[in-house]
Amino acid sequence: MNFIVFDLEATCWEGSPTSLQQEIIEIGAVRLDEYGEIDGVFQSFVRPMINQVLSPFCIQLTGISQIDVNRSGRFPEVARAFQDWIEVYDEDYLLCSWGNFDKKQLVADCRLHHLDDEWLDPHINLKQQYQEFKKLRQPRGLKASVIAEGLEFSGRHHRAIDDAENLAQIFIKYRDLWRY
Repeated sequence: MNFIVFDLEATCWEGSPTSLQQEIIEIGAVRLDEYGEIDGVFQSFVRPMINQVLSPFCIQLTGISQIDVNRSGRFPEVARAFQDWIEVYDEDYLLCSWGNFDKKQLVADCRLHHLDDEWLDPHINLKQQYQEFKKLRQPRGLKASVIAEGLEFSGRHHRAIDDAENLAQIFIKYRDLWRY
């Protein structure tokens, strides 16, 4: 069993207007083997189709530039590469994210592009389980959780690859506690 600890960044706007559809602009993931050892890393920017110009808010939040996404493939191409990377060893896998947003956004982008989304079904919400076994009254953000665990938060918060690598630290620390 491989554990795919992943994070996404999506188009965003100040105040989160609900009239605008979000699309993935970065996928970052860390593949861990059954022993919790890092076995690979995946990172790709994605060129959005609907709202092709990133908002100043999104650029500021993520550090992802318009050039980064303009030079990238569209979602179908990146999703295919991500799925191939996940299934490279033809072994069972479990997608792991901090919250439900990441899986929901992957499903939404798959449907937007008329792609199969069944490969996203083996998934667990690490944030929810972490909150339960730590007996937290309120959910805690990823960066706050990494720091609370005495781990070093590296990279830039709200960059998918950096958040995935930081989340992998929490996953490894509590490897035997996750339910799936």
